[in-house]
Amino acid sequence: MIDLQDRSICPTLKDIENYIQNPVFQKFCSEIRERYQCKEKMEYSSCSWEPGWNIKFRKAGKNLCTIYPRETFFTILLVVGAKEKETVEAILPDCTDILRSIYQQTKEGNGQRWLMIDLQDRDSLFNDVFRLIDIRRTA
Repeated sequence: MIDLQDRSICPTLKDIENYIQNPVFQKFCSEIRERYQCKEKMEYSSCSWEPGWNIKFRKAGKNLCTIYPRETFFTILLVVGAKEKETVEAILPDCTDILRSIYQQTKEGNGQRWLMIDLQDRDSLFNDVFRLIDIRRTA
């Protein structure tokens, strides 16, 4: 088992996949690579809020999302900035109760909301995450 806090050993995507042990992770990574023709980048974060290895997906210099590995699931960090806010709020009524709740409970700071979304299943929430990434990508 990998130690996500060990800065000296950069895990591979396969290491992360084995750590999470949930096929939804592999599906998520495949789908984001296909949709946006982007690659993942492993990064070590030393911030006190969420230290350890994470995976970033970027396209055209913009961070689409960051994945924080967990055992049996993963957390997606999606930033909704001023450019995306109006469009995101327009689609929220069509999104899952879970996503609406996360959005409403996330405080806005500097014109942004940093949504932390736990994914464990390929369900409506999974689809909502991609709707938000689509908005982020085109904003």
